[in-house]
Amino acid sequence: MTSTTLSQDVINTGDTAWVLVCAALVLFMTPGLAFFYAGMVSKRNTLVMLQQNLIGLGIISLTWFAFGYSIAFGNDRGNGIVADLGFVALTNIDDAPKPDLHVVTETVAIPTLAFFAYQLMFAIITPALATGAVANRLKAFGWAVFIAIWSVIVYAPVAHWLWAPTGWLTKMGAQDWAGGMVVHASAGAAALGLLIVLGRRKVRPNRAPLPHSVPLVIVGAGILWFGWFGFNAGDGLQANGVAAQALVNTQLAGATAMLVWLVFERYREGHSTVLGAVTGAVAGLATITPAAGYVSSWAAVVIGALAGVVCYLALGLKRLLRVDDALDVLAVHFIGGVFGTLCVGLFGEEAINAIGRDGLFHGGGLTLLGYQVVALASVIAYALVLTLVIAFAIDKTIGLRVSAEEEEHLDLSQQGMSAYHEGPTPPDPTADGATVSGAAKPLEPGNTLYLVTAVLDSGGAAGVEREVLAAGARRAMLSEVFVTTASSVDQMVRGQKRTMDVTPRVRAEILTPAESLTSVRSALSALGDDLVEMTVVPVESG
Repeated sequence: MTSTTLSQDVINTGDTAWVLVCAALVLFMTPGLAFFYAGMVSKRNTLVMLQQNLIGLGIISLTWFAFGYSIAFGNDRGNGIVADLGFVALTNIDDAPKPDLHVVTETVAIPTLAFFAYQLMFAIITPALATGAVANRLKAFGWAVFIAIWSVIVYAPVAHWLWAPTGWLTKMGAQDWAGGMVVHASAGAAALGLLIVLGRRKVRPNRAPLPHSVPLVIVGAGILWFGWFGFNAGDGLQANGVAAQALVNTQLAGATAMLVWLVFERYREGHSTVLGAVTGAVAGLATITPAAGYVSSWAAVVIGALAGVVCYLALGLKRLLRVDDALDVLAVHFIGGVFGTLCVGLFGEEAINAIGRDGLFHGGGLTLLGYQVVALASVIAYALVLTLVIAFAIDKTIGLRVSAEEEEHLDLSQQGMSAYHEGPTPPDPTADGATVSGAAKPLEPGNTLYLVTAVLDSGGAAGVEREVLAAGARRAMLSEVFVTTASSVDQMVRGQKRTMDVTPRVRAEILTPAESLTSVRSALSALGDDLVEMTVVPVESG
């Protein structure tokens, strides 16, 4: 790579603006991924999952600034394996190689800092992808140390291999448009390594909690889809026809994979679900990532359709490998990235992008496909082995895995708070500032009281304290309980049967004097279907 200083008068302002916008879009994908994963875990572990994804915004921004960028895109040391440290902490960037990487011709001219920022966002989101696989098992500090090390000694060298012009896989002829190998395959290999080191959760997969907030999953998926346009369409570092082609391919593949996933889900599980829809879309988006700037629109549709089938069937991979992949990272991201990388060798078309190559289906023979296989094997092996070493070392020193006892309430143990606060509803004030029900009334010794115990549906318990106190009750206490069902209910979540033989309910224990008993029972009965059962027992106040 030739060292060239880009003077301000040759910088293309349109391309620069496009790259900066795309950098912001890719950054936005990290909170989107956090929402996507957080909605699928227990509500008691929501905050921890959010933090595990967001912490990279802080840590990797600094590791990329300090070492990562220089290792990935500095001057090659002559072997194509790693660059030197000449640009540590962005020193000497005026002499940095211009960003003529794997997708840029000599006509591209954007500021080095714009290229730095764009590549930073990819470095941030890559290790975050692995958090879904090991959900409910990571220690906060151990994970922070892991991503700091991994981003420097795993991600940065892999980025150099494939995205720097002097990288050994680039020179060999392998192609990765936006991260099928650099992002998805390396993150998938990291996820597998972490699963091996950390082991299974205490709860069996078929007894794991259902996604606590599917709407949160949908919001996250929507943000991911939106951000993916910057992820794939910005990689040419130019606002041109190739960028438009990559954006259209991204949309077509995601849409097609979503529909195909829904068909398979309906056929195999009996329902086409919104969770399946967004999972299929993300699978399609991950699969088109390495090919987005190298294939035609029709090829993107075919790749999306195949991704919907391949990634859906890959849901069984975790059972084959006997690992506890909580949120199916291996099936969606790892297999998606791997399959999409192979599709470049099949559907690649030089007519779409002058720096691309013709794949098997366009007369290019098996050459490009062979390069893709070699590159995949190299990236996966390197990322897997280094992840095993890093994770094992951290777990045996400062600790990486939480105890089995902590798994079900990580928000309280690591954050000291809960994501959702469902405390008692305060009484409504009247016009003159007084309250309708007031506080709980004192108990009068010697009077006969009744203990009314009501089991309520979780969604219908809001305001119950206010209603029964207004009806004359002396005390009201609500608690969350789990009630066994007469027969277990099976639900399918991403091809995994979840057996539910308990149902979350709210138990209300109410003390009321005899003269208010009828009013209290009437207030509870007014809840309709939200009242599951009610018992009344006389008690003596002491």
